[in-house]
Amino acid sequence: MSHVQMVANRIGWPMRAANGDRGPLARYVIALLGGALCLVSLFSMAWGASDASLFAVLGDWFMSETDSRLSVHERIIIYEIRLPRTILGILTGAGLAIAGAVLQGLFRNPLADPGIIGVSAGAAFGAVSVIVWGGTVLAPLTYFLGLFALPVAAFAGALTATMVLYGIATRHGRTSVATMLLAGIALGALAAAFTGLMIFMADDRQLRDVTFWSLGSLAGATWSKIGTAGSIILTSLATMPFLARGLNGFALGESTAGHLGLPVQRVKYTAIITATAATGAAVAVSGGIAFVGIVVPHMLRLLIGPDHRYLLPASALLGAIMLLLADAVSRTIVAPAELPIGIVTATVGAPFFLWILLRKRGIVDL
Repeated sequence: MSHVQMVANRIGWPMRAANGDRGPLARYVIALLGGALCLVSLFSMAWGASDASLFAVLGDWFMSETDSRLSVHERIIIYEIRLPRTILGILTGAGLAIAGAVLQGLFRNPLADPGIIGVSAGAAFGAVSVIVWGGTVLAPLTYFLGLFALPVAAFAGALTATMVLYGIATRHGRTSVATMLLAGIALGALAAAFTGLMIFMADDRQLRDVTFWSLGSLAGATWSKIGTAGSIILTSLATMPFLARGLNGFALGESTAGHLGLPVQRVKYTAIITATAATGAAVAVSGGIAFVGIVVPHMLRLLIGPDHRYLLPASALLGAIMLLLADAVSRTIVAPAELPIGIVTATVGAPFFLWILLRKRGIVDL
């Protein structure tokens, strides 16, 4: 057996039985995360200022309307406010986490995230543009799109940043990952500079809107937002598992992966587009939520290993769980007010992530 084949087997491309295989553990973790997501989703729907308990919500599903313990007011709260919020939290958390896992595999860097290639900065630029210029320069856009103006602008900003980045990094039909990484940092800094300029021009009300959006929230969840952003995120989530074999091959390096028969350019293009679409749609409807895209895949890699066949679905599940839990904390810790969810994810997640790294460094091979 050649050295390339031995390394490919070791990283799981293609995956074969070997000593130290964490496949059984990974499948068990995925099943456990699936069950946990169901429980956390029910908890998210029942948790809040209303007196509706978890058992009352469950009973409402299996009883007739006359036997239900929920009042009309509580039913409106659960099915028109909490249920859309829960679904949006699942989609946003899963989209951000799996996008981070894909980009980490593409760049062969466990610390990469959607912000590293300027996607988040582009989305922020689009959103802040509508907040600051929505009543003047962009008034026709806000009049035509109404409440959808901000999410559409955020998604357009993310997509524009990606297309410019791809154009810079692609030459003669081949995309350089190193060039993309460096150009992404530069484009992100440029978008952040323009965003800062618009913030400087904003008035007090606009500054409050920009600050609240930049910290992230699921408070604006509606069925219409789920229909628009959710379709994009679900399409990305359905596509990304097909990248698992290719991302495993990328761990060998692009040249070696190409010799093994991997369609390198197609994997790059698909990974970039799907990760950007998921991130742009998530940021468009929920604002800037840090930590999820970088930490969730990293933590799972410590536990179940680097095989993307398991890492991608596990990241989607854990990302959804963590965002729902963070949202539950954000809307109850300072009730009746609501703490931006980005503060919760950063405050709770970052120290925990550092603790994991300090305990596992030198023991777990990333």
